[in-house]
Amino acid sequence: MAVMNKFDQFVLDLASGVHNLNAAALKILLTNAAPVRTNKVKADLTEIAAGNGYAAGGNAATFNSGSDAAGLYKLILAPVAFTAAGGNIGPFEFAVLYNASNAAGNLIGWWDYGTPITLTNGNTFTVQLDQANGVLTLQ
Repeated sequence: MAVMNKFDQFVLDLASGVHNLNAAALKILLTNAAPVRTNKVKADLTEIAAGNGYAAGGNAATFNSGSDAAGLYKLILAPVAFTAAGGNIGPFEFAVLYNASNAAGNLIGWWDYGTPITLTNGNTFTVQLDQANGVLTLQ
């Protein structure tokens, strides 16, 4: 499983009340251009073209739970699947989690899959999100 890298701005956005992780509409988009830690909002990224089963803005990351145990918060999101239909999706190498509740699409983090991936027609790529340890933890 790829490891999530957080955007620097996420920390300030969290402290400033931009994110309500338990209620926000979170999404994952795909890109083939490497994100950098200093990116702040969705417009800072180059998303892959919509089509063939990939919707502009990506797919919803369904909230499973956001719990606190002894001062440790874990954000648990359901895995996010992308299925190519009518042609290929990609290439892409990065999956980016962002807050779609905000008009700017404030960025949270990204996963680097190490090499460009082209999802061929009829196949599915799933961003596996850690169901035990969470997508992210805060303490």
